[in-house]
Amino acid sequence: ERSPMPRIPYRKSPGVIASFTLVAMLIGYGVSTDTAQETAQQTVSTVEQFEGYVPEAYQDPVGIWTRCYGDTTNVTPGEKYTAEECARSLNDHLVETSTPVMRCVPDLSKQHPKVIVAMLDMAYNIGPTAFCKSSVARYANAGEWTAACKRISEIYTTAQGVKLKGLVVRRTAESEMCLQGLKEAR
Repeated sequence: ERSPMPRIPYRKSPGVIASFTLVAMLIGYGVSTDTAQETAQQTVSTVEQFEGYVPEAYQDPVGIWTRCYGDTTNVTPGEKYTAEECARSLNDHLVETSTPVMRCVPDLSKQHPKVIVAMLDMAYNIGPTAFCKSSVARYANAGEWTAACKRISEIYTTAQGVKLKGLVVRRTAESEMCLQGLKEAR
Protein backbone atom coordinates (compact mmCIF):
# COMPACT_ATOMS: atom_id res chain seq x y z
CA GLU A 1 0.00 0.00 0.00
CA ARG A 2 1.20 3.46 -0.93
CA SER A 3 1.75 6.23 1.56
CA PRO A 4 -0.14 9.39 0.62
CA MET A 5 1.91 11.95 -1.31
CA PRO A 6 2.59 15.28 0.31
CA ARG A 7 0.41 18.09 -1.02
CA ILE A 8 1.87 19.82 -4.06
CA PRO A 9 2.68 23.46 -3.16
CA TYR A 10 0.83 25.13 -6.06
CA ARG A 11 0.99 28.92 -6.40
CA LYS A 12 -0.98 31.37 -8.51
CA SER A 13 0.75 31.53 -11.87
CA PRO A 14 2.08 34.93 -12.88
CA GLY A 15 0.99 34.09 -16.44
CA VAL A 16 3.23 33.01 -19.29
CA ILE A 17 3.54 34.53 -22.75
CA ALA A 18 4.17 32.19 -25.68
CA SER A 19 7.75 32.51 -26.90
CA PHE A 20 8.76 33.56 -30.40
CA THR A 21 10.44 30.14 -30.71
CA LEU A 22 7.14 28.33 -30.10
CA VAL A 23 5.30 30.55 -32.61
CA ALA A 24 8.10 30.09 -35.17
CA MET A 25 8.05 26.30 -34.70
CA LEU A 26 4.29 26.21 -35.45
CA ILE A 27 4.75 28.39 -38.55
CA GLY A 28 7.64 26.15 -39.62
CA TYR A 29 5.32 23.14 -39.54
CA GLY A 30 2.67 24.91 -41.62
CA VAL A 31 0.34 26.56 -39.11
CA SER A 32 -0.77 29.79 -40.77
CA THR A 33 1.02 32.90 -39.55
CA ASP A 34 -2.39 34.40 -38.72
CA THR A 35 -3.20 31.68 -36.20
CA ALA A 36 0.26 30.60 -34.97
CA GLN A 37 0.47 33.28 -32.26
CA GLU A 38 -3.08 32.51 -31.00
CA THR A 39 -2.42 28.76 -31.12
CA ALA A 40 0.90 29.09 -29.28
CA GLN A 41 -0.60 31.29 -26.56
CA GLN A 42 -3.63 29.03 -26.14
CA THR A 43 -1.28 26.01 -25.83
CA VAL A 44 0.85 27.78 -23.20
CA SER A 45 -2.26 28.81 -21.24
CA THR A 46 -3.78 25.31 -21.40
CA VAL A 47 -0.60 23.60 -20.19
CA GLU A 48 -0.18 26.31 -17.53
CA GLN A 49 -3.72 25.65 -16.27
CA PHE A 50 -3.45 21.85 -16.17
CA GLU A 51 0.11 21.54 -14.87
CA GLY A 52 -0.19 24.25 -12.24
CA TYR A 53 2.62 26.51 -11.13
CA VAL A 54 5.16 25.37 -8.56
CA PRO A 55 8.35 27.49 -8.60
CA GLU A 56 10.33 24.88 -6.69
CA ALA A 57 11.33 21.24 -7.01
CA TYR A 58 8.55 18.90 -5.86
CA GLN A 59 7.44 15.31 -6.32
CA ASP A 60 4.38 14.67 -8.49
CA PRO A 61 1.62 12.22 -7.39
CA VAL A 62 3.77 9.22 -8.38
CA GLY A 63 7.02 10.56 -6.93
CA ILE A 64 8.69 12.04 -10.05
CA TRP A 65 10.74 15.15 -9.33
CA THR A 66 9.10 18.06 -11.13
CA ARG A 67 9.38 21.85 -11.30
CA CYS A 68 7.55 24.93 -12.53
CA TYR A 69 4.82 23.82 -14.97
CA GLY A 70 5.21 20.04 -14.91
CA ASP A 71 8.77 20.02 -16.25
CA THR A 72 10.64 16.88 -15.18
CA THR A 73 14.01 17.74 -16.78
CA ASN A 74 17.02 18.99 -14.80
CA VAL A 75 15.17 19.11 -11.48
CA THR A 76 17.30 19.54 -8.37
CA PRO A 77 15.53 18.62 -5.11
CA GLY A 78 15.42 21.67 -2.83
CA GLU A 79 15.88 24.12 -5.72
CA LYS A 80 13.63 27.18 -6.18
CA TYR A 81 12.96 28.81 -9.56
CA THR A 82 12.05 32.36 -10.62
CA ALA A 83 8.91 33.17 -12.62
CA GLU A 84 11.18 33.91 -15.61
CA GLU A 85 12.96 30.55 -15.29
CA CYS A 86 9.58 28.80 -15.12
CA ALA A 87 8.21 30.70 -18.16
CA ARG A 88 11.31 29.80 -20.16
CA SER A 89 11.07 26.18 -18.95
CA LEU A 90 7.43 25.96 -20.09
CA ASN A 91 8.10 27.47 -23.53
CA ASP A 92 11.27 25.43 -24.11
CA HIS A 93 9.59 22.20 -23.00
CA LEU A 94 6.59 22.95 -25.25
CA VAL A 95 8.85 23.42 -28.29
CA GLU A 96 10.68 20.22 -27.35
CA THR A 97 7.48 18.15 -26.98
CA SER A 98 5.49 19.77 -29.81
CA THR A 99 8.09 19.51 -32.57
CA PRO A 100 7.94 15.68 -32.83
CA VAL A 101 4.11 15.82 -32.68
CA MET A 102 3.90 18.27 -35.58
CA ARG A 103 6.26 15.94 -37.46
CA CYS A 104 4.43 12.68 -36.65
CA VAL A 105 0.95 14.13 -37.44
CA PRO A 106 1.73 16.36 -40.46
CA ASP A 107 -1.89 17.39 -41.11
CA LEU A 108 -2.27 18.68 -37.54
CA SER A 109 -1.02 22.06 -38.81
CA LYS A 110 -4.11 22.34 -41.05
CA GLN A 111 -6.54 21.83 -38.17
CA HIS A 112 -8.42 24.38 -36.07
CA PRO A 113 -6.25 25.88 -33.28
CA LYS A 114 -8.29 24.06 -30.59
CA VAL A 115 -7.47 20.68 -32.19
CA ILE A 116 -3.77 21.58 -32.24
CA VAL A 117 -3.85 22.86 -28.65
CA ALA A 118 -5.63 19.73 -27.36
CA MET A 119 -3.09 17.40 -28.97
CA LEU A 120 -0.04 19.47 -27.96
CA ASP A 121 -1.29 19.64 -24.37
CA MET A 122 -1.74 15.88 -24.30
CA ALA A 123 1.76 15.38 -25.73
CA TYR A 124 3.26 17.78 -23.17
CA ASN A 125 1.70 15.65 -20.43
CA ILE A 126 2.40 12.13 -21.74
CA GLY A 127 5.53 12.84 -23.79
CA PRO A 128 5.89 13.08 -27.57
CA THR A 129 7.01 9.46 -28.04
CA ALA A 130 3.91 8.09 -26.29
CA PHE A 131 1.72 10.56 -28.20
CA CYS A 132 3.18 9.65 -31.61
CA LYS A 133 2.70 5.91 -30.88
CA SER A 134 -0.88 6.45 -29.61
CA SER A 135 -4.18 5.58 -31.24
CA VAL A 136 -4.93 9.34 -31.21
CA ALA A 137 -2.04 9.92 -33.65
CA ARG A 138 -3.03 6.87 -35.72
CA TYR A 139 -6.63 8.09 -36.09
CA ALA A 140 -5.44 11.62 -36.95
CA ASN A 141 -3.02 10.30 -39.58
CA ALA A 142 -5.85 8.24 -41.09
CA GLY A 143 -7.90 11.45 -41.39
CA GLU A 144 -10.32 10.24 -38.71
CA TRP A 145 -10.20 13.44 -36.67
CA THR A 146 -13.45 12.87 -34.76
CA ALA A 147 -12.25 9.43 -33.66
CA ALA A 148 -8.88 10.94 -32.68
CA CYS A 149 -10.54 13.66 -30.58
CA LYS A 150 -12.87 11.19 -28.87
CA ARG A 151 -10.00 8.79 -28.17
CA ILE A 152 -8.09 11.43 -26.16
CA SER A 153 -10.52 11.03 -23.24
CA GLU A 154 -10.14 7.26 -23.20
CA ILE A 155 -6.37 6.83 -22.73
CA TYR A 156 -3.51 7.96 -20.49
CA THR A 157 -5.59 8.58 -17.38
CA THR A 158 -3.35 6.55 -15.07
CA ALA A 159 0.10 6.98 -13.58
CA GLN A 160 1.92 3.82 -12.50
CA GLY A 161 -1.35 1.89 -12.85
CA VAL A 162 -3.38 4.26 -10.67
CA LYS A 163 -6.25 6.21 -12.25
CA LEU A 164 -5.75 9.86 -11.31
CA LYS A 165 -8.72 12.24 -11.17
CA GLY A 166 -6.56 15.09 -12.51
CA LEU A 167 -5.64 13.07 -15.60
CA VAL A 168 -9.28 12.07 -16.20
CA VAL A 169 -10.31 15.74 -15.99
CA ARG A 170 -7.46 16.81 -18.29
CA ARG A 171 -8.09 14.14 -20.96
CA THR A 172 -11.84 14.94 -20.92
CA ALA A 173 -11.15 18.67 -21.35
CA GLU A 174 -8.64 18.01 -24.15
CA SER A 175 -11.12 15.74 -25.93
CA GLU A 176 -13.92 18.31 -25.63
CA MET A 177 -11.63 21.12 -26.84
CA CYS A 178 -10.55 18.99 -29.81
CA LEU A 179 -14.16 18.15 -30.77
CA GLN A 180 -15.13 21.83 -30.35
CA GLY A 181 -12.33 22.77 -32.76
CA LEU A 182 -13.62 20.32 -35.36
CA LYS A 183 -17.12 21.75 -34.96
CA GLU A 184 -15.91 25.37 -35.26
CA ALA A 185 -13.87 24.51 -38.37
CA ARG A 186 -16.94 23.26 -40.24
